[in-house]
Amino acid sequence: MNHPVPPNALRRELPAELLAELREIFADRLSTAQAIREHHGRDESSYDPMLPDAVLFAHSTDEVARAVALCNRYKFPVIAFGTGTSLEGHVLALQGGLSIDVSQMNAVLAVNPEDLTVTVQPGVTRKQLNVEIKDTGLFFPIDPGADASIGGMAATRASGTNAVRYGTMRENVLALTVVTAEGKIIKTGTRAKKSSAGYDLTRLFVGSEGTLGIITEITLKIYPQPEALSAAVCSFPDIGSAINTVIQTIQMGVPVARVEFLDENGVRALNKHDKLTLPEKPLLLFEFHGSEHGVKEQAELVQQIADEHGAIGFEWATRPEDRSRLWQARHNAYFALLQLRPGSRAIATDCCVPISRLADCLLDTKADCERENIVHGIVGHVGDGNFHVQMMVDTSDPADVARAEAVNERMVARAIAMDGTCTGEHGIGLHKIDFLIQEHGEGAVDLMRSIKHALDPNNILNPGKVIRW
Repeated sequence: MNHPVPPNALRRELPAELLAELREIFADRLSTAQAIREHHGRDESSYDPMLPDAVLFAHSTDEVARAVALCNRYKFPVIAFGTGTSLEGHVLALQGGLSIDVSQMNAVLAVNPEDLTVTVQPGVTRKQLNVEIKDTGLFFPIDPGADASIGGMAATRASGTNAVRYGTMRENVLALTVVTAEGKIIKTGTRAKKSSAGYDLTRLFVGSEGTLGIITEITLKIYPQPEALSAAVCSFPDIGSAINTVIQTIQMGVPVARVEFLDENGVRALNKHDKLTLPEKPLLLFEFHGSEHGVKEQAELVQQIADEHGAIGFEWATRPEDRSRLWQARHNAYFALLQLRPGSRAIATDCCVPISRLADCLLDTKADCERENIVHGIVGHVGDGNFHVQMMVDTSDPADVARAEAVNERMVARAIAMDGTCTGEHGIGLHKIDFLIQEHGEGAVDLMRSIKHALDPNNILNPGKVIRW
């Protein structure tokens, strides 16, 4: 085991009576096959697999509700599963349980172009959604990199490359249908753009990581496709120059759609993985959305700022195929970085700080990685102060893992001291439970625990994640 097993990892046995009832209802859509369980017992984190006892492929909200109600009667864990792309151990069956796979709940239920809203089932992926609404002239901008499911993105409060302009899932989810721990079906909002009616249950479930309920429908904001898009890439002599370019751009109010950072290790990895020829120096990748005139004006201003900070070249990618190639390479960064140390696994972590402290936090973290001789890359959605450190480790070597985890702990402490957060978008999962206490304090976490106890008194919903029971 490359991480210590958390103290609340006591596995619960699958009651034979529960298994028999599930089989009677769901027949061949319930599986206990080893290969299926293995697929649902891992994600992209560096944790060893933790397998569920059974996997159910659900087709509807009613089926999810029926399965959850049964499991609640037997006090047996339930873990929602979308695409398995999470990075902090979110979908691992820490205490065993039933994995409810919602990937076959993948219908776009309603498109309302006049109101700029769409309602989908949780298994719809972000790419699928954009293909299905393309003809309306609208798009859904949240882009965490992986082709994640919308349900998973809502559950983890995902964001990604476009967040600097369009916000995160928190700002873009209008309403949810949720199955509670008792197997009841509730709706948390409407398609209205605002409401002051009662407690904001939508925001309670967005980011709850499947610990308070299972999301089965999501109503989202969508946006007009921009008239013009332009992307630009530029390199810098050092990290500080690149980050200070971003800080000045944001502070001047330039409405960039995306601004991504890669350190020299990240660029080297992308060149090798995607057959690119980018200078192996710290790099910024910009994208601008708007009218033809607005995009041109934004880009020229950013180019001036970059030149003032010693930018090495400012290359345009105006053709769609060139833009796509650059962004596809950026999305491949996780897998490209793994090739810097063949056979390794990644400890991928993130933090987010106020934009004015970004350079300090990132540079200190970079220096820490280098002092520890850790093979690493740093990438980030730096327009909103968020960056990711990916450390390649030999998970069979406890000392190697310990060095990386110590760097991560110091990075989080640094970010929190700067009035930042232990995670900008990965979520807490298993990996960051103690950091949540460090960030919010015991009192706030006790309140979160009280909410968990009230909504899930038998602790069946993704137990062991976010907070300790």
